[in-house]
Amino acid sequence: MTQNRREHERTAINLRARWEGISGQQECRIGDLAIGGCFVDSMSRVEIGEIVSLEIELPSGEWMPLRGEVTTSQEAVGFGLKFIFLTEDEERALKEVLN
Repeated sequence: MTQNRREHERTAINLRARWEGISGQQECRIGDLAIGGCFVDSMSRVEIGEIVSLEIELPSGEWMPLRGEVTTSQEAVGFGLKFIFLTEDEERALKEVLN
């Protein structure tokens, strides 16, 4: 039996986003989302443990800035991101998107 390492259940979603890391700024999509993290659909290369800045376009059209640590990477597919330093406002905005 495999054990789920995630603290929060992820929800399948399709949101426009952009991220910036060692390789520069990239356009992307968010494939799934939870309070604790997301999967970033991106062809660009990242390193496990890399800290990236992420902006997600909310359904309202506003951009929500977040920061995260790369936890998994699938070359030419995307990467898992664990959110770090979430503020109460950011957590509240994520909960609204997920509901």
